[in-house]
Amino acid sequence: MNKDDFFYPRGRYYGHVKPENLVFNANLQEFAQRISYICNLETGGKLSPEEAYEQIKVLWKQLKKTKKQLGIGESPFKNDDEDSNS
Repeated sequence: MNKDDFFYPRGRYYGHVKPENLVFNANLQEFAQRISYICNLETGGKLSPEEAYEQIKVLWKQLKKTKKQLGIGESPFKNDDEDSNS
């Protein structure tokens, strides 16, 4: 097993396969992994609650920016079949 696979495991994606969904899923998994590290560091006394909060806030803003750039959820009622008929 590769050490990166061990330290940064990735779950399999089962959603609607589109490039933007795959990219967002990878970003979401990385976000979750980093949040877990921050929470563990704060619980262990290595980070103050304020530092943990600020780091999580920055990560959340990055994830929101990525979501917006990828256009995730912008037209939730649009059917992909409509794209191929246009």
